[in-house]
Amino acid sequence: MAFKRRAKVEPSFSMSSMTDIIFLLLIFFLITSTLVNPNALKLLLPKSSNQVSSKPEVSISIKHYLQSNTFSYHINGNVTPVPLSEIEPLVQQQLMDTEDPTISLHVDRTVPMEQVVNVMNIAKRNQYRIILATAPE
Repeated sequence: MAFKRRAKVEPSFSMSSMTDIIFLLLIFFLITSTLVNPNALKLLLPKSSNQVSSKPEVSISIKHYLQSNTFSYHINGNVTPVPLSEIEPLVQQQLMDTEDPTISLHVDRTVPMEQVVNVMNIAKRNQYRIILATAPE
């Protein structure tokens, strides 16, 4: 007795669900990559064509508020400002166990050199390397 199957199984594979997943992953990675920003502060950096290959462990940003002619110091892109007197102990704590301590200095274009030298003196007193961050030309 021969029975015939009424429903035939097709050995094909639908790629439409796979392309939907790929597009969703693409959108997810595009959105999350724009959220990851090492410098949360918007600074107008000076332009330079030089590049440095070393990676700093600590980043210090100096922002200038032109209306009130005041300055704020931020460590590692933190939005909360830090007084100049507290920068040295905080940086010493973060760079305590590093082999080649390096500081990246992000300074707004309008910041006077005196403010930059204050941070550079902290680096010199503690024998830290310092990198001045610039925008590409």
